[in-house]
Amino acid sequence: MKVAVVGATGLVGTMMLRVLEERNFPITELILVASEKSVGKEIIYKNKGYKVVSAEEAIAKKPAIALFSAGGATSLELAPKFAAAGITVIDNSSAWRMDKTKKLIVPEINAQELSKEDKIIANPNCSTIQMVVALNPLHKKYTVKRIVVSTYQSVTGTGKKAVDQLMNERKGVKAEMAYAYPIDLNVIPHIYVFLDNGYTKEEMKMVNETKKIMGDSTIQVTATAVRIPVMGGHSESVNVEFAKDYTLEDVRSLLSNSPGIIVTDDVKNLKYPMPKDAHNRDEVFVGRLRRDETQANTLNMWIVSDNLRKGAATNAVQIAEYLVKSKLISE
Repeated sequence: MKVAVVGATGLVGTMMLRVLEERNFPITELILVASEKSVGKEIIYKNKGYKVVSAEEAIAKKPAIALFSAGGATSLELAPKFAAAGITVIDNSSAWRMDKTKKLIVPEINAQELSKEDKIIANPNCSTIQMVVALNPLHKKYTVKRIVVSTYQSVTGTGKKAVDQLMNERKGVKAEMAYAYPIDLNVIPHIYVFLDNGYTKEEMKMVNETKKIMGDSTIQVTATAVRIPVMGGHSESVNVEFAKDYTLEDVRSLLSNSPGIIVTDDVKNLKYPMPKDAHNRDEVFVGRLRRDETQANTLNMWIVSDNLRKGAATNAVQIAEYLVKSKLISE
């Protein structure tokens, strides 16, 4: 099977290649695409060198699948061109997520919605993915009414420039900054651009994407997205109100027996999820499970996941795996 990775030199593109290799995805020909300045650059995959090519060259090679992580503007321009050539695009940008004609997929939740006709498939926002993976099994039993979420997001979510800023600050080196303020020894309550309602675009992504993925427009979501000086994963404090009551024992059992979730919830022994535990892992980690004592049928939980993996690259590859397994693409 021919597979293209568009945006192969970026943080997420690099991780896509790593995940494809780790999961031994069935590739007969790998096609790497990046910006014009990277064309000709060599990237190693499974101990073999591959030259970066232009998008036009990639389309001409007719891959079955193209994994995109090259930004929204690039996706809006190139994804339709790939799709028109019969190539199934799995896009990691925000370009197509809220397009009513495109599916927004987290395989554990709604992969069954996919069909052969879906030629552009949207990969959700990293912070949304980990939250809905943890909430979906609970939603099925108790029905989620309202979510209040605060995120604690890794600098890797911004990209290499932000990682460099953090590392430079720790060394005392003045250099180009990804953020308006220092990030080391600081917390920035601002991710992406501010909108007219006072929320950031990142926060509204969580609001809108959650409803679409879970297939329930009645779920109320309010979010505060925060950048912290951490690498390895995003963390979220989630307060969720259900229509029905629950027991903590049942919640733990439901989560523990759901695919892609690891429950780490033993406060007596100081066991709870942290970004360093999720780093380089594909699972969503859940802990600090406790009843909200101020409101009926309401649960507090702490959710952690590697934002470059399950939050981006792994989720995209899992979508590709589902397409292959379900014979929804032609080789």
